[in-house]
This record gives sequence, structure tokens and C-alpha cells, in this order.
Amino acid sequence: MTYKESLDYLTSLGRFGIKLGLQRTQALLHALGDPHELLQGVHVAGTNGKGSVCAMLTSVLQAAGYRVGLMPKPHLVSYTERIQVDQRPIPEADFAALLTEVQPVISKVAAELGPPTEFEILTSAALYYFARAGIDLLVCEVGLGGRLDSTNVLDLGVEVITNISLDHTQHLGSTLEAIAAEKAGILKPDSLAITAAQPPALPVIEAAARQQRIPLLRLGHEIDLHTLDREWAGIEATITTPAGTYRDLRVPLLGLHQAENAALAVAAIDGLRSRGWDISDGAMRDGLARTHWPGRLEVLDRHPIVLVDGAHNPAGLERSLAAVRRLAKGRQLVIVFGAMKDKDLPAMLSQLRAMDAPVIFSAIDWHRAALPADLAHQFGEPAEVAASAKEAISRARERAGANGLVLICGSLYLVGEAITVSRSRPAARVGGRR
Repeated sequence: MTYKESLDYLTSLGRFGIKLGLQRTQALLHALGDPHELLQGVHVAGTNGKGSVCAMLTSVLQAAGYRVGLMPKPHLVSYTERIQVDQRPIPEADFAALLTEVQPVISKVAAELGPPTEFEILTSAALYYFARAGIDLLVCEVGLGGRLDSTNVLDLGVEVITNISLDHTQHLGSTLEAIAAEKAGILKPDSLAITAAQPPALPVIEAAARQQRIPLLRLGHEIDLHTLDREWAGIEATITTPAGTYRDLRVPLLGLHQAENAALAVAAIDGLRSRGWDISDGAMRDGLARTHWPGRLEVLDRHPIVLVDGAHNPAGLERSLAAVRRLAKGRQLVIVFGAMKDKDLPAMLSQLRAMDAPVIFSAIDWHRAALPADLAHQFGEPAEVAASAKEAISRARERAGANGLVLICGSLYLVGEAITVSRSRPAARVGGRR
């Protein structure tokens, strides 16, 4: 298969939707020789912050000299972003060859257990690829929930549950406790668990850790955090874990909420150290300072400043908007917003109204996207609509002016389209990585 043919084949499996459960993934991996069984690393679940924690961990482990596999979800621009070695996406030719190689296995499992989903195949193929690529450690982001997510075939030794808020309720349950129970399903015997979850979700995770008889490090209990907001330079944090105190750690990602993610990453690094991995304090400090994570309060352009952020639920959006308020400092703010129609739109639109800034609702080229006109109607205040991200961003830049700030938010799909638009602008130049 060519790369395009492999993508068409994989995405055609989207018609089988979401099938929670591990049976098909286990069957695929078994037919591929169980490549996942020797992998070690960190498995990251939670409602928000998973990707940022994964990015920090990967950066630190690379600074320590390790070859690191990374499985982020979802991709922003290219499907190849979902399978990375040392933060470099799999080459398109390798992706096509990988799917071609595993296709007979897919057909065999489909005949026995029904068609595997796109995500089950991607997970199995990625783990097969990592085993052959000779990675030292794997950092894996959960796709949906935890207990029945196809990545839960992994037993990497360290598990992180970032936080718990309402999202994907149609699959995970309508209460924080129910969602916590699903995410706590990634905890395994003989491992170490870490979380920033708060009550009422926290007691559920604590009970799961007790059931597995494993230690649980909790932010605000075993993990202590003191933070300084360095605004456009990111954050500075002093983090204390049972292993020690790490002072004045710098992370270039924007927003105070990244300090919480950094604390979880530092505790996870301590967990890997306790399992015999050699990671110096210098590598931790250097890796955190070099962290790059696209699409999360990322600066795409200046004059005006164009920020993109993939927060797509009320809890995540609240944190991002709070950061933008601190960063704006009197600049004219214009918001470009788009979202999936299955999200908590009333809550997010209420948050936008509280910003007291012009809003342009953008179309998103995805079947689950809410229509801009519907969003504008629900918004209930004067707002513009745009037929594409390119049109929305162009209008927003004009309204903001050269000294203003444009925030593009509400969906990772919209962020991906915004990044593509930005890359097509020959004048777009952003110094440094944020």
C-alpha cells in the first residue's frame, strides 16, 4: 500500500465506531508475537493534560539519553504524529509498510472476532513498530477512558491519571466517580500510580490503588507544588516528591495549569528511577526546559499574536481562558471558536461570553463538528460565523490588529486546521518554541 492507501484503509475502519474492550487488540498483538509484553515506561490517562505530561516525560527521557516511543492522541496535522520515536513521527513510507505488513493479521482477527476498529489496529501496529525500532521506554497516552481502552493491554510500570472532569460521558459515565473508575482501570499490580485528581474522583482512584496493592502519589499530599507564572516564558515550579525537592524547574509551555502537569511528570520520572532507570536531575531540568507540545497555548504567529489551544471541554477551556486573560494584558483579544457537537457546548459558550471579547465561530472539516450558525445561535450575543478556519483566522487577525491577540480554541481538529493555515502563510515566523 502507498501512504494514502494505508490511510484510506485505516480510516475506513472508522465505520465500526468505538468498540470498548481489549479482546481484539489482544488477539492482534498475539498474532504479531506479543510485542508489547517487554515494553516499560509510563501510561497516562485523565481528562485534561495527558498530552502535556507525555510531552514533558518524553523530553526528559530523551535528555537522559534514552530512545523513546511516544503515542499521543489525536494527531493535529498528519496521522504519522500518532507513532513517534524520539519525537519524530513515523515516516509515511514506514507507516504504509507497517499497515501492509499487519493487514493479513487484521483480516484473520476480523474473521474470528469481528472487524477491529481503527484505534485497535493503530495501537497494535504502533506497539509492533516500537518493539522493532528498539525503543528503551514508551510513553503512551490513553485514547478514551482507560479500563477498556485498547492501550490498556500495556503494563508499563508507572501510571499517571492527570485529573477527572466531565467529558465523553456517553462512553464513560455521567458522574466524576464513574469516569474515575474507568480511568483507574489502567492501574496494574506491581506498579506505581500518580494522580492530581480531587474529590469526589480521588477516593475512587485511591480504592483502585489499594485493590492493586500499589503506592499512589497524590498532588497536594505526597506531591507538593509551588509555582510562578512567567507569562510568555512559561512557568517555574518547585516540586517536592517522596524522593526529594526539585527547585526552580522551568517549563516553556504557557499557563499555570502546566505546573500541575509538570509535577505529575516529575513524580513519574521518580517512579522510573525507582525501577532502575538512570535519569539525572540535570536531565530532568534540561528536558522540562526543552518541552515542546504543539496545539496547547502554542504561539503560531506574531503581529498579531496567534495562539492555538486544543482544550475541548469546560474544565480544560476554563484553564486556558484564565491563562489568556493573564497573557492578554490590554491587547485586543479576538476568539475563534469551533467544537464538536457532542461536547458540553452550553458550558463552553458561557465561558466565552465571560471573556467579553469578539467571537468568530468557525466551521471544522469533520463530521462531528457543530455548525457555526448553531454555535452562534446558542451563544446568544452578536458574533460572526466563518465557513472555514482560514476565513475565520483571516477575519480575526484583521479585527485584532497588529498589536492584538487571536485565540483559536474549542477543538483539536480546529487547532490542526489552524496549524495547516499557519504553515501555508509564507510570512509566518515565530521565534522560539512555546
